[in-house]
Amino acid sequence: MGNNLKKLRKEKGLTQIAMQMKTGIEQALISKYESGERIPPTDTLILLADFFETNIDYLLDRTDNPNKI
Repeated sequence: MGNNLKKLRKEKGLTQIAMQMKTGIEQALISKYESGERIPPTDTLILLADFFETNIDYLLDRTDNPNKI
């Protein structure tokens, strides 16, 4: 999951701290999600998918298509 999340964050030009400020997700958790240490719960996946205007399958590396379904 981490690679696509990090890619989306960098495409928006956001640091982890800036992403925390915009989403309310703690920077430490963002770091763990990006490194693959943790998988976000469903409500956080929905929040991230909406924030990045993508789909949950893309965030979870189940598809290469980042377009919202």
